[in-house]
Amino acid sequence: MARKAAKKKAKKKATRKAGRRKAATKETLLVGSKVKNALRSHGVNVASDAPEALNEVIYWYIDQAVRRATANGRKTVRAHDFMA
Repeated sequence: MARKAAKKKAKKKATRKAGRRKAATKETLLVGSKVKNALRSHGVNVASDAPEALNEVIYWYIDQAVRRATANGRKTVRAHDFMA
């Protein structure tokens, strides 16, 4: 009985972790090696989570550009929608 309970608890914990990962993961819009090379060309080290963080920034910029286009009554996002 104790083994069954432990197995059920482990399965529940694994499912919870997998659910968290799926919610936080978005499709990668950048080439990780290119991002790392661009940063390294400035003489700095690059953490493994840096490209993922930059990907989140890109998603934010896309969201802002869509909001500007929509606010201007357009369905087409233009280059100037990305400008601050």
